Amino acid sequence: MKQASRSKICGNKRKPWDLKGRLADLEEMVKILAGDKKQLAIAHHETSEQVEDLRQVNRELRIKAEGKEALEVEVSNLKVLLESAKQEATSMTARATALQLEKSSLETSIMELTSSTAGLRSQNSALSSLHETAKEQIRLLKATQEELETKVAKLEADLEASETARRSLHNDLQELKGNIRVFCRMRPLLTLEKSSGCEPAAISFPDAKSVEVVKVDPQTSRPKTLTFTFDKVFPSGSLQSDVYKEVSHLVQSALDGYNVCIFAYGQTGSGKTFTMEGPESVDLCTEGDQEVAGLIPRALRQIFDVSQKLQGQHWTYSLHASFLEVYNEEIKDLLVDKSNKKCSASCQLKTSKSDGAVIISNIVEVKVMSPEEIYELLSRARKNRSTGATQCNEHSSRSHSVCRLRITGTNTRSGHGCKGTLNLVDLAGSERLSKSNAEGVRLTETKNINRSLSNLSSVILALSRKDDHIPYRNSKLTHLLMNSLGGNSKTLMLLNISPVEENLGETLTSLRFASKVNECNIGTAHQNVDI
Repeated sequence: MKQASRSKICGNKRKPWDLKGRLADLEEMVKILAGDKKQLAIAHHETSEQVEDLRQVNRELRIKAEGKEALEVEVSNLKVLLESAKQEATSMTARATALQLEKSSLETSIMELTSSTAGLRSQNSALSSLHETAKEQIRLLKATQEELETKVAKLEADLEASETARRSLHNDLQELKGNIRVFCRMRPLLTLEKSSGCEPAAISFPDAKSVEVVKVDPQTSRPKTLTFTFDKVFPSGSLQSDVYKEVSHLVQSALDGYNVCIFAYGQTGSGKTFTMEGPESVDLCTEGDQEVAGLIPRALRQIFDVSQKLQGQHWTYSLHASFLEVYNEEIKDLLVDKSNKKCSASCQLKTSKSDGAVIISNIVEVKVMSPEEIYELLSRARKNRSTGATQCNEHSSRSHSVCRLRITGTNTRSGHGCKGTLNLVDLAGSERLSKSNAEGVRLTETKNINRSLSNLSSVILALSRKDDHIPYRNSKLTHLLMNSLGGNSKTLMLLNISPVEENLGETLTSLRFASKVNECNIGTAHQNVDI
């Protein structure tokens, strides 16, 4: 309407001269404009309010927009948490399933344990009853043990008395057999002797103690039979074990506190070293080779074995070994290397002022704890022994060798003690100079060997005649063996003879000498005891 009025006023253009009309129009226009102004003011006010409202809305929208972003971040975080929660829920579900299975298993175990507990309670009740029974049995067993210990003590005392009686009876028996006993052993023909056509001598063994030799009498040209009797004879088929079975009783006497001497005698090549030691190549630590081992290793083994058994009867033994040789009237220590001049000085023989026993100076004496140790010493002594080739024997022993074992025993229960000495002697072989054709060093050796064996024969004959003077000091050999030949010793001479006809003269000489020895009575040996 105002617009229409305004248009009407503007459209009704008055005449220039109609000032009144024009004034009236202007006044009307002013009124209209005033109204418009008022309307505009109102509209402006309303617009301002709307603008303010819009600003407020804008601010609120801005705040809401900012809240929306935060919510979106929170929603994103919540999604991550939700995913994690889902995974954890899955894991917890699996864990719950496993726990459920474990629960079921535990419930089953509980049921089984409950059943077992009931069984154990029942067993415990039974065991308690058995425990009481066992306690009663233990009481009875203790009483029985005390009774048995008393019996054992009595039996040990009886056993000790029996061992003492056994030693006495054993040595009484050996003395009844003679203080110097003589065995004779003939070796078999050697392979070389068979292949070279050597004739066997007419030597036979009619019984266990006799040797018969058939020879042609040079005066009548008729066969003549000679018989020699000894304590024991061994034909050519005898084994090493057969010989040692008879010797072992004397070895036992050494453990009982007696001096014992076993010496092999015979011409060169008659088998003395084989009998005493065994083959040169024998390995004493090998079970198979022990079958052919000689008297020395067997005797040493017996000493160790029996001393071990006697530990059960409260006996303890200390064993000391030495090895020596008499070579060209000098005594040499076989445990000392000959190349060491400082240690290879000759040993000297001295006489003890207290008991008159022969003492050897500068000798190496080794305490031995096992058979293997003494086998090693025996092997060393064997390598150091003087040997050489002669026409009678390719590997002839050129010295007399002596293995000495000093035995000291103590009974820890009774306090008694005993001391014995075992001498195992391998004499050098006798040879006729006309037969051996020895020269130089071999000639000197042969003369000294024959001279010492001749002196041994003189000592034996003097003992058999009970001469006032016995020529022990005429040679180192007889001086060394004085204790063994002079009375306080059990002595065995093991004569070795050859089966070859060519050696029959030497064989008869050896048999005659051995017969003289067998007739010799040197007196009773005494036991060396400490009470």
